Amino acid sequence: MSKRIESRPTDGLSYKSTEAKYWDRAGLDKEVERVFDICHGCRLCFNLCPSFPALFDAVDRNDGDVRALTAAEKQRVIDLCYGCKLCEIKCPYTPHDGHEFQLDFPRLMMRAKSVNARENGVPLRERVLGHPDQIGKVGTLTPRLATWGCHQKFQRVVMEKMLGIHRDKLLPDFADETFDKWLERNPIPAPPAEPAAKVALFPTCFVNYYNPAPGKAAVEVFAKNGCAVKCPKQNCCGMPALDSGDVEFARKEARANVDSMLPLVREGYKIAAINPTCSLMMRLEYPNMLAGDDVKEFSAAIVDPHELLYHLRRTGKFNTEFQSTPGTVAYHVPCHLKAQDIGLRSRDLMRQIPGVEVTTVDACTAHDGTWAMKKEFFALSMKWGEKAFSGMLEAGARVMATDCPLAAVQIEQATGVHPMHPIEVLARAYQRGGFPDAVPPPEPAQG
Repeated sequence: MSKRIESRPTDGLSYKSTEAKYWDRAGLDKEVERVFDICHGCRLCFNLCPSFPALFDAVDRNDGDVRALTAAEKQRVIDLCYGCKLCEIKCPYTPHDGHEFQLDFPRLMMRAKSVNARENGVPLRERVLGHPDQIGKVGTLTPRLATWGCHQKFQRVVMEKMLGIHRDKLLPDFADETFDKWLERNPIPAPPAEPAAKVALFPTCFVNYYNPAPGKAAVEVFAKNGCAVKCPKQNCCGMPALDSGDVEFARKEARANVDSMLPLVREGYKIAAINPTCSLMMRLEYPNMLAGDDVKEFSAAIVDPHELLYHLRRTGKFNTEFQSTPGTVAYHVPCHLKAQDIGLRSRDLMRQIPGVEVTTVDACTAHDGTWAMKKEFFALSMKWGEKAFSGMLEAGARVMATDCPLAAVQIEQATGVHPMHPIEVLARAYQRGGFPDAVPPPEPAQG
């Protein structure tokens, strides 16, 4: 019997959870074998994440026959995929490119996790991590106590045993004041009669509950650029739930966001999501989870904040009245920003600040949602993020920056320096003395 498998899609092909065949185990298994066989023969993504080396090693052990893989070997490949999307960017066989193979490895792995969750239930850890709004609401009731608990060794050992969250994983501090509370005290300024753009800000649950600074900066920067800004009712984008296979809860979160913000879209607002993972989720995944033209209309209005600001620059409306400069910036490119194929607009805008020199670090930090937090993957995440960490250090810049708040946590774990969001860099540059606390990063470790 030939070891090669037909490369064209089987009748089990589906990347949309709205389709009945998405949930068919037999159809999924056929697609997993087909895609694994193509990837094993190609190997273009050998160095992007741990999932591919695990796949190639397993197939090689079975004399090149994907059909001989055990269920455990297949599951290992699935578990090691953390959805960075870098393979989808690099792959020559994707639906995006119109190729007949219709190969989308990260969406297939997500489908496998979703089918597993429907058949076996969503484990406790995944349910907890898939509900970041609930964690944030509880933690910010007594933020200092909650943060203190997350730094205590005994508490972390208990957390590791009960939830499987690694005891050494750096966790973000809860904000003393949420972004929502800050907005109540600091109403968004009234827009000019003819605003440069209409922006519905999606600060994300991370900004709201852990680090409101990028949200505050976004309000300041958009106001400085003559935009009408609103911050409508919203909840988590649903990516943490989707990543854990809990499609139904992710769909519920998505539907609530569409229903809340679509009226603003129809008034001409663009929805600017501060976290690239959230913009990717709402722009590219919502249409695969929810049916209807209203969802497509909503997703088409999703932007990255700097994508919108760069449009203002192109039309001559971007405010360049900068009062200070960070000097040198080491800018980390988030994977989920690259996957949206919009260019590096935050880097390009920072370069508009006089006296700035930006070093671009294009490498994955391997945090990717909640994957790096998990006991069995934490050490692996630090290994696979090493190129990004060393690149940020070797730049020797006064300021580190990244659009992704979780990449910032991972970079801080490795370097001791917490990167700013690029929107914060712009906001500070509009102020005199905006960078008094910028200090060089520590020297890279020798040896």
